[in-house]
Amino acid sequence: MKKMQRIMAALLTLIMVFGLASCAQKAAPSSGGAPASETPAAEAPGKSVVIKLGTTVNDQDSFQIAAEKFAELVAQRTNNAYKIEIYPNAALGDERTMLEGMQMGTLDMGIITSGPFVNFAPEMGVLDMPFLFSSNEDVYKVLDGEIGKELLAKLEAAQLKGLAYAERGFRNLTNSVRPVEKASDIKDLKIRVMENEVYIATFGALGVNTVPMAWTEALTALQQKTIQGQENPVNVIHAFKLWESQKYVTMTRHAYAAALITMSLDKFNSLPADVQKIFADSAQEAAEYEREWVAQNEEKQMAELEQNGMTIIKEPDLESFKAAVAKVYERYPQYSEYLSRIEAALK
Repeated sequence: MKKMQRIMAALLTLIMVFGLASCAQKAAPSSGGAPASETPAAEAPGKSVVIKLGTTVNDQDSFQIAAEKFAELVAQRTNNAYKIEIYPNAALGDERTMLEGMQMGTLDMGIITSGPFVNFAPEMGVLDMPFLFSSNEDVYKVLDGEIGKELLAKLEAAQLKGLAYAERGFRNLTNSVRPVEKASDIKDLKIRVMENEVYIATFGALGVNTVPMAWTEALTALQQKTIQGQENPVNVIHAFKLWESQKYVTMTRHAYAAALITMSLDKFNSLPADVQKIFADSAQEAAEYEREWVAQNEEKQMAELEQNGMTIIKEPDLESFKAAVAKVYERYPQYSEYLSRIEAALK
């Protein structure tokens, strides 16, 4: 009997050993690598880091083009570890509100017209000076060069990270009252301008009744006819169908407005170094892609403005405008060094 018990015990032991070995084989990953729980987060579904990016424009605008390209490049280059979520139509606030949110770290990113940045880094105001640039080529030479990079770095003192200069474009006047062919024609018109001191001074010098306000408010004011005009690049006039409230376009090209792809400095600093480089490189590529899109579409957009009843004054007397705003330069001696450097860079 005892001999039989010993045999049974030995058999049970063998059964347990083989059973454990079988379980171990089933638990092992088929690749022979680390267990599934140690798979990198970037490869695990649903583990992307979400970065929220806001704009104040609709999805027909060039800012949307830049935002979508940036999102595409970041996703590709991080193997979808980072996902850019785009919020157009001021869903995250007007431009100043978004910049303040980035300062406080409550908003990740935005594409913001250059005008409001003077409130966060005074040196940025030099870019708003009237008739500073005469061509897109001059603009890109300065913004993509030493001066532009230096100005972006100034934003860090305000807890903002400027990544690249996309394009709002050369700004032009629209109004609902009369054709404007020379500077005196604009006198006394009630015109919306950005909440920017240089723009206010420029249109004040033209004898305009300036109304500084956020773009989201301006759209309603134009429809309600509480203001008579505004100034913006062709792509904005087209994207927002301003023919519904405006009759006349004057191609003044009185100022160039960049569009800064901007990030909360805290959020940027929280990224690994390699991801920081991906974000910076992708922003620059998206900016250049958007600039090209703007150039390719402007002629078609102008034709559509005319088809929708707008009258375009394509060759106004620009010398009369330049003469009227010359005194604006005297009001801002703090920009003299940058203005000299810009002039030298463009020779």
